[in-house]
Amino acid sequence: MKQGSSNRKVNEQAREVIASILLFEISDPRLELVTVTGCEVSYDRSVCNVFYTTEPERYDDVAAAFQKAAGRIRSLMARKLSWRVAPELRFLLDQSVDQAERIASALAADARRSAVAAPTDADVPADADAFASERVAEQQAEESARDGEDA
Repeated sequence: MKQGSSNRKVNEQAREVIASILLFEISDPRLELVTVTGCEVSYDRSVCNVFYTTEPERYDDVAAAFQKAAGRIRSLMARKLSWRVAPELRFLLDQSVDQAERIASALAADARRSAVAAPTDADVPADADAFASERVAEQQAEESARDGEDA
C-alpha cells in the first residue's frame, strides 16, 4: 500500500508510543524481550496493526501476553496520543526477521562451500594471464579473417 509522508509519521508515532509502553509501563515478563518492528495505522486511525519479533521459542507465549495486555496498551496509547479515537490493536508476528536470518545463513553456507571449491594459486598455471591474452588475440584474428572473406 502506498504511504504518504503524513501516514508514515503516524505509523512511526504509533510504533514509538507502543514500544515505550512495552518498555516502561507493562510489567508482564513475557513481553520483556519483544521488539516492535513496525505499525500500520488505518487512514481513519481506527485500527493499528503492530508488527513484533522475538525469539522463535517464545512465539506462543508472547502472542498470549499481547492478547491479554491489548486493552491496557490501547488505553495507555490513547492517553499518550492526541488522536480522536484509540485504535484497535492487532498484534502480528513479523516473520521477515526470521526470513532474513535463514537467507543470511544460507548465503554463509554457500560462501563456505564456494571457498572450499575455489581454485587456489597452486591450481592455476603461472602463465594463465598470458594464455588468456593469446586466446583473445586468436579469436580476434579469426573474426577479422571471417570479415575479410565476407567482403
